Amino acid sequence: MKKMKMFLLTAALAVGFSACGSNKATEDKGSGSAQDTGSAQTEGSQATETTGTGDFAGKTLKVAGLDGGYGTDGWNAVIKKFEEKTGAKVEAQFEKNISEVLRPEIQAGNLPDVIYLSIGQQDSLTETMLKENMVLDITDVLDRKIPGEDTTVKDKLMPGFINTIVTDPYNDGKTYLAPLFYAPAGLWYNQAMFKDGGGKYKLPETMDEFIALGEEAKKDGIALFTYPVSGYMDTFTFALAGEVGGQELINKLVSYDVDAWKNDAKPIFDTTGEILKYLNKNTVSQANKESFTQNQLSVMKNETLFMPNGTWIVGEMANAEGVADGFKWGFMALPSYKGSDRYSYAFCEQAFIPKDAKEQELAKEFLAYLYSDEAAKLFAEKANAIQPINNYADFVKDEDAKLYYSVFDKGVKPAIASWAIAPPVEGVNIHNDLFNKIDSVANGDITVDQWHETVVNTVQKLHDAIEAEK
Repeated sequence: MKKMKMFLLTAALAVGFSACGSNKATEDKGSGSAQDTGSAQTEGSQATETTGTGDFAGKTLKVAGLDGGYGTDGWNAVIKKFEEKTGAKVEAQFEKNISEVLRPEIQAGNLPDVIYLSIGQQDSLTETMLKENMVLDITDVLDRKIPGEDTTVKDKLMPGFINTIVTDPYNDGKTYLAPLFYAPAGLWYNQAMFKDGGGKYKLPETMDEFIALGEEAKKDGIALFTYPVSGYMDTFTFALAGEVGGQELINKLVSYDVDAWKNDAKPIFDTTGEILKYLNKNTVSQANKESFTQNQLSVMKNETLFMPNGTWIVGEMANAEGVADGFKWGFMALPSYKGSDRYSYAFCEQAFIPKDAKEQELAKEFLAYLYSDEAAKLFAEKANAIQPINNYADFVKDEDAKLYYSVFDKGVKPAIASWAIAPPVEGVNIHNDLFNKIDSVANGDITVDQWHETVVNTVQKLHDAIEAEK
């Protein structure tokens, strides 16, 4: 067993922005609590003989995961069905501090067979295991038939959720992390302000139309755009990156490709700068933890047309006061950039198999089962967690949820990203330079070109630190 010397390594601001794996999408759902439902919640127990008759009867699978925003009820129900189907026994442990619990176990060589722990966690355990080459290549799981179904995992998954920097962190064409539980982020607006909802304006489909709408709304005393705080521009920025250069560009950007940031990414800065000309005048002064809801409320009061946000906004602002008559949430992907495909950012979580797991074949069967209709229905019913599968709509019952989960139905592609791990560099903060300085651009304190130059210099320092570590 390799020494886990990197456990205390801080990922380069991974918690500042982390697409498929960010807690932002799940923490606001409320924290779930473990329920006593049998072997699925056994902690530290020994394997016992099962009475199942499946292909894996008599075997024991050890699963460890985070008891986070989705809770554990869904996992418990899915595990119970998996045991019935395969004849295997599952010993599962879900903890709110699962990284702390797992660290000494991994150091001692006692690895679970499956770990549900996304990238972007504060202590970067998953990133550390990736850096130490402790995560199994699960590419063959994509070709595996889902237990109880005739389709394979790759045919069941929605397009765009694999072959990303998240599922393929080494960029070697293989899959290491299985994508789970997705939630789109995009542009939110009041449907009543647009023609489809009886309003005046036409929903923009291109960035040119978006900017033109800013000029039109300005004449009516309405701002085109706001953001709760500048950090929320992560979802906007990387969706726009997808439109400028596809998932390939996103992968380069989060891997600190200096040339990509210097050249390919320049339209992202320029386009954002044009949009900021139509920013609600109160946005920056309210873009803090005390007043950010006022920026969100400006959309609900018809003072602003659009803002980037995640699915939690519906619940977060459910009891807001002063909302305009007839208000109804609308949600859309970013308008197309110069004829590109449209993109919407997608948060999602991940599970993986440690390279030294004892029951690798059973673990692969378990991962494949997570995409079954049976499992998807249980996750949706018990945890309000939706799997990124083509027939997701079969399991979304809430009308508000249908609004945003359907964003990928009409050719819109998911933008998925997470910063590659890098050694800490004193005085360097990519999140601050890329997102927080948007406030300074909006205020006129710096120009778009100065903002872009600052980010390129920051990326160069992180790139150099990575190269020096090799």
